[in-house]
Amino acid sequence: MADSRLADALDLSRTGSNLEPKQQRCFIALVPPPEIQAIANTIKHQFADEYASQAAQKSPPHITLQPPFTWMPQALPNLEQQLAKFAMEQSPFEVELNGFAAFPPKVIYIDVVKTVVLLNLQTGLMANLEATLGIVDAPSKQRTFTPHMTVAFRDLTQPNFNAAWQIFQERSLQLHFLASSLSLLIYDEHQWHVYKTFPFFEKGYSP
Repeated sequence: MADSRLADALDLSRTGSNLEPKQQRCFIALVPPPEIQAIANTIKHQFADEYASQAAQKSPPHITLQPPFTWMPQALPNLEQQLAKFAMEQSPFEVELNGFAAFPPKVIYIDVVKTVVLLNLQTGLMANLEATLGIVDAPSKQRTFTPHMTVAFRDLTQPNFNAAWQIFQERSLQLHFLASSLSLLIYDEHQWHVYKTFPFFEKGYSP
């Protein structure tokens, strides 16, 4: 019976119905602590003020692990349960931010140092969600994961990208933080917000 209810919920999450609530846009990420967010937000504001790029302000600073997907509201408990279970199988780890990088011609981001732990977390999460809930991001399966924290994108024009990149490619930035949870973010028609966090298992952790 439980399996039948889960299958029904997943059916609704993927196909939707005219009689059901609107699907919600979600993604899963590492969200840094407030002090790191404050630094990243200051940089986002600089892009808004100096380069007319405000799109990155529609979400808190984050490192995307599972790209955006749609999900039905009534199936959220199933998603939350699976994320909680997966998170409890992970241990806290250090994330290092080092300078800036870009995806020309639209995106400039704070570069995130690739580590085995971070790469394994991302591939493990995507594989887990595909196997258990049928959540698949086909483009991500065809490209190498590049962890990043976006500070400008989409509405950054080519001239402003060029002007900003001349400065930011030389700009130094070295930060680190302890990643201790996953965050589920949901779009509310105006911006992304953290809907719920799922802590990693910390027993025996030593930094």
